[in-house]
Amino acid sequence: MRKTLVRFWMLATVMALSLASCTSDEDDSSVVPADEVEVQLQSMTLREKVGQLFYVRPECLDTTIHFNQPSSIDGSTDDIKAIKLQAVNPTMLGVNEKYPVGGVILYAHNIEDEAQLTAFVSQIRALNGSPLLCIDEEGGRVARIANNENFAVEKFESMGAIGATGDPQNAYYCANTIGTYLRRYGFDIDFAPVADVNTNPENIVIGARAFSDDPEVAAPMVVNYLQGLKDAGVTGCIKHFPGHGDTKADTHFGYAQSLKTWDEMLNCEMITFKAGIQWGTQLIMTAHIATPNVTGSEIPATMSSLILQDKLRGELGYQNIIITDAMEMGAITKQYANAEAAVGTLLAGADIVLGPQNFVEAFDAVVKAVEDGRLSEERINQSVRRVLRMKKQIRNNR
Repeated sequence: MRKTLVRFWMLATVMALSLASCTSDEDDSSVVPADEVEVQLQSMTLREKVGQLFYVRPECLDTTIHFNQPSSIDGSTDDIKAIKLQAVNPTMLGVNEKYPVGGVILYAHNIEDEAQLTAFVSQIRALNGSPLLCIDEEGGRVARIANNENFAVEKFESMGAIGATGDPQNAYYCANTIGTYLRRYGFDIDFAPVADVNTNPENIVIGARAFSDDPEVAAPMVVNYLQGLKDAGVTGCIKHFPGHGDTKADTHFGYAQSLKTWDEMLNCEMITFKAGIQWGTQLIMTAHIATPNVTGSEIPATMSSLILQDKLRGELGYQNIIITDAMEMGAITKQYANAEAAVGTLLAGADIVLGPQNFVEAFDAVVKAVEDGRLSEERINQSVRRVLRMKKQIRNNR
C-alpha cells in the first residue's frame, strides 16, 4: 500500500516537479528522478520549442519595421539605425504572444546609456520565451558598449594587439573586464572571442579581430578569453566555424569562400577550435563562407551538414550548441529565401537560428516543416535540450 501511494504522488506531481520511474516492484530506492530539462521539454508545445531556437534582434519582434538590406559589421542598416529601437513597444508584445523567442541580441543602436539599457533589459527578460540577453562585445572594433561614449568602461585596442603580446593572461584580463561590465548590465552571452586565424592579409572582415595569424598563438588566447568571461559570469562563443580568417570577401554583404582543404584547416583553423572545444565552450558560431575544397560545393558552412555534423560534431566531437551567424547577412539572403534558410540550417545541424531577416516568417516555416515531416520533432527536441541545459546553467549562475 505504501508503495502504491508513493507512486501515485509521483504521478500527480510529475509536470510540476520531476519525472520518475520505477524499475523494480521490490525496491523503492530504484525510483530515479528524470532530468528537469527533460521534464520541461515534455511540457512544451511545438511553438514553445521552436521559439527557443530563435535568437533575434529587437526589431524582428516589431512587424511594422521592414529591412531588406544586408546588415554590416555593426549589425545594422541605415534604416534600422534611424529607427533606434530602444524599448519594448506594444507591437512587439503582441507579436511575442504568439511567437516566443529564446534570445535577444542588442546592437549599438539599441543602446543609449545605462538607464535606458537597464530598463530595456528588464523589459526583454519579461518576454514570452524567457529570452537570454546577447551582445557582440569582442573588444576593439566590435564593441557595442565600450565604443559608446555614454559608458565609462575600459576599452581595448584589438585582439590582434593582445595576441601580439604573446601573453594569454592579457586575453583573460580583457575578457574578464568585458564580462564584468556585461554581467552588471544584465547580459548572459557574449558572442566572442573570434577564434579565426587571420592568415589572409587581404581579409577585410576579420583582421585584428583575430588574435593572430599563427594558430599556436591564437589557441591559448581563445581559451583564456573564454575563461575570463566565465569567471565574470558570462557565457562566451567561439566564432566563425570553420574559420573566416583565410577569406577576402565579407559575408555581411555577399559570397565569401575559403579554398583550404580539410587537412589544411586541421593544421591551422581547427587548432583554435579544438582548443575551445576541449575547454568546454557552450557555443560555436558558424561562418557563412563556402568551403568548396571540403564540401565539393558552393554551399555556405552554415547550411552544410558535412561541415556542421560530419566535421564539427562527428570528427571534432563537439556536443554543445551550434549557433548560426546572423541569417540576415548577404551571404545567406542573396542565395536563399528567408524561410528556406531557417529550415535549411536546422536540417544541416544548427541549434539556434540567429537574426533571421523576417522572424515571423522563419518561425512559421520551421513549424510547418515539422508538421509536414520535413523536420522531425525529435530533431527539434535535440536542439531544444541543448538550449534548455545552457539556460539552466546560466540562470543558476546569476
